[in-house]
Amino acid sequence: MSKPRILTGDTPTSTGLHLGHYVGSLENRLRLQGEYDCYFLIANVHAFTTLAEKPDEVRANTIGIVKDWLAVGLDPERSTFVLQSEVPAIAELTFLFAMLLPFNKVMRNPTLKTEIEAKQLGDSYPFGFPMYAVGQCADILAFRPELVPVGEDQEAHIEMCRDVALKFNQLYCGVGNRVPPEEHAKAGGVFPIPRAKVGRVGRLPGIDGVQKMSKSLGNAIFLYDDARTVQKKLNKITTGRQSPTEPGNPSNVLMQYVDAFIGGQGPEGAARAAEIKRRYAAGDNIGDGHIKAELGEAINSLLEPMRQRRATLDGPEGDARVIDVIRRGTARANQVAEETLSLAKRAMRLDFGARTLG
Repeated sequence: MSKPRILTGDTPTSTGLHLGHYVGSLENRLRLQGEYDCYFLIANVHAFTTLAEKPDEVRANTIGIVKDWLAVGLDPERSTFVLQSEVPAIAELTFLFAMLLPFNKVMRNPTLKTEIEAKQLGDSYPFGFPMYAVGQCADILAFRPELVPVGEDQEAHIEMCRDVALKFNQLYCGVGNRVPPEEHAKAGGVFPIPRAKVGRVGRLPGIDGVQKMSKSLGNAIFLYDDARTVQKKLNKITTGRQSPTEPGNPSNVLMQYVDAFIGGQGPEGAARAAEIKRRYAAGDNIGDGHIKAELGEAINSLLEPMRQRRATLDGPEGDARVIDVIRRGTARANQVAEETLSLAKRAMRLDFGARTLG
């Protein structure tokens, strides 16, 4: 590889992405796509863990997410867009990796437990739901990346992925258990041991101020929301503060948004965010409504170029362009994933014959 590689992606459980995705991962992807060999994966098979009865919705969501990627500025000429369902090596690696992970360890994954609780799945989730935690390891390791840009809540999945890669290299490639993770590939391991790269804001809360911003919990501001919708959603944020002269909690959800979207606008923005928080904590005649209005301006300034680019992808012609991008990227991705699978099967003594994808 001429450049170190990155793999990250999104699951199409809604029509598009939100501000939490932007500050948690998309910003990193934009910055890194010039320095790294980037693979961005749409995990459409994983979406069936909760949307198995809605295949049309998963397809529409898949197209919507790619439109958001293009609108944000991810470039399919510089990065590879991958559709999970069209990369058969991922499914095969999932099955092989499942043999390396104890069931109890998968079920103790804190991200998995949190999702089961947040989505109120109880005991009704399909077997494929915990299996997707193993599948995420295959999503990543199929492309042998060094970095995985993620939000803070996904770090547990990356740790599981690292465990799989370490165990595989030790068991099948003869890498000693004292070899540092960063030296595994040089020591003959099939898989580099990937590292998580958490975004500028590891966990952005939703407008409810309780859960993280989520497509499924109805507390998200989407990248495609128009200016009026953005402001209406911001206005729903509650802090319990009664007047502009009442000291406020400088760590509440409103102030976290100030840090993320006013403070994220360079040195001047950081200075302005610090001033707002100082006055807010002191009760220095600054009201929640004024702050929400200023936040609305900052967020809409960020989103307007994205909305304009996304508008060019509306309609059947836009859908056709997206599908073409997916097909071209997936063709490139299959070359890498098939190479990885071949190396893994050789290490496992399963290399009884080569295969080619038509």
